[in-house]
This record gives sequence, structure tokens and C-alpha cells, in this order.
Amino acid sequence: MVTSMRVLGIDPGTERTGYGIIETLTGQGCSSYKMIDYGCIVTSRELSLAQRLIIIRQNLTAIISQYHPDTASVEEIFFSKNMKTAISVSHARGVILLTMAEAGINVFEYTPLQVKSTVCGDGHASKVQIQKVVKLLLSLDHVPKPDDAADGLAIAICHIQTDKIRKLTDIHRK
Repeated sequence: MVTSMRVLGIDPGTERTGYGIIETLTGQGCSSYKMIDYGCIVTSRELSLAQRLIIIRQNLTAIISQYHPDTASVEEIFFSKNMKTAISVSHARGVILLTMAEAGINVFEYTPLQVKSTVCGDGHASKVQIQKVVKLLLSLDHVPKPDDAADGLAIAICHIQTDKIRKLTDIHRK
């Protein structure tokens, strides 16, 4: 039996929120990835924070309506030296989590270290390394751009890999 899962990966930000949608097909001892879409929700710095959050929510709602993801994965905030940026990204994450909850989509959260370790095997991988691995895993013709969109795809891949391990662990516990 072949099963599929569509995952929406999100790299939150108030200026650019990267996203990537991947479908994974699993069955008969193998699995494959298929990139469905990726991109960025872009807002203007000239808008108020509230206006930017509305744009993020509206665009994310449209993405959910168009692609019907089964689950979502969102990058957690890492401690930043720039507290203003960290707080701003926290607002975006809040809107993203709320939008997902209202759509009835389960959300899984991963730290940048978890994403890098899972996707590249190295928790200190560079953005370029992540982009190259994402390109390779998804059999893309070119590295996904911009960086935020590539990160959205990497976050989706992280969830797919982590979910596989979680399911295998659950089977062996039974």
C-alpha cells in the first residue's frame, strides 16, 4: 500500500516568510519526495507590524486552501543577539501557528540545529550546504531561491525524516 503525506514547511519572518510544500510517497519499502511549490510571503518594511501580520495570515490561508497540506512544520526561533528581530519573528510565528490551528493542521516545530542536522547531517551546515542538499533530495534543476524558500523546503524535509523515525520507533515499541 502506498501512502502520501503533504507537508508545509515554514521559515517565519515579518519581512519574508519562506514556505515549501513537499509530498512524500511511502510504500513497499521505499519513499520519495516531490516538491509541490515553494516561495516567500513578502511584506513591506513601510507597513506597520499589524499590517504585515495580516498579509502573512492572508497569504498563508491562501496557500493552505490551494495545497491542502496534511501537516506543517515551523522553524523555532533561535536566540538572537538582535532582540528586536527575535520579537518580530515571534509575532510572525504566532500568526502562523494560529492560522494553522484554525485550519485544523497539526504543527511540528524544529530548531535550526534540528533542521540542519536532519537535512545535512551537520548541525552547523551553512545555508549553501542546506540549499544544495535540498536541491539534491528534491531532484530540482536549480537551488531554490530565495534562501527563505529553500529553508521552508528544508523544514518540510526535516519533518518528513523525523516523522519516519517517530513512526518506526512507535512500531518497535508496540
